[in-house]
Amino acid sequence: MTTPDLAGFASLLADRTRAGFCLALLDGRAWTVSELARQGGVAASTATEHVHRLVAGGLLVEQRQGRHRYVRLRDTDTAALIEAMAQAAPKIRVPVRGLADDRRGQALAYARTCYDHLAGALGVTIARAMTRHEFVTWTDGPALTDRGSDWLAELGVVLPAPSRRPPLRGCLDWTERVEHLGGAIGAALCAQAKADGWVTPIGTGRALALTSRGRAVLEPWDAVP
Repeated sequence: MTTPDLAGFASLLADRTRAGFCLALLDGRAWTVSELARQGGVAASTATEHVHRLVAGGLLVEQRQGRHRYVRLRDTDTAALIEAMAQAAPKIRVPVRGLADDRRGQALAYARTCYDHLAGALGVTIARAMTRHEFVTWTDGPALTDRGSDWLAELGVVLPAPSRRPPLRGCLDWTERVEHLGGAIGAALCAQAKADGWVTPIGTGRALALTSRGRAVLEPWDAVP
């Protein structure tokens, strides 16, 4: 007989450094331990210990390339879990060390990646616009309509082949407190947004800036915050 070790699993995030690593990895990239150490403001040896525990607990997976060792979130379900927990968690005040910190926070809230799909005010506004134009229905969770398929094709979005991953999934946005669109189609939309220059990364984090190209594509559909 087995039973889920929920307490043990929860303990993986019962440390601010490990939780911070997981939040950073929501950008969908693979990070080195050294990069995570700098992000968390801890020594490399401390970061290594935390990463070992997260890998052993199943939240992260390792990827080696030559002499380099990278880690990333295990999968999209893990990313959705981290994002949902971030939304549910009580908010704590983080000291703003200047105008740059304040601008980074505003940029992150406006548009960012949530693993491999669009989040923040931009992601939520796109989800609302797709619902309003009947590109997506929410009868039993989000589902793409035929009109939605045609619209995405017009935008150059290549719909993914059927797989075990849900085509669309509502993902609770931790800054907007409502759902944006994840799943395989959400990832395809985000990929097109990046490839066609609708958005551009801000620095090395998850924040995105909406470009004039993106505004021209999305504004006719009231999909710009």
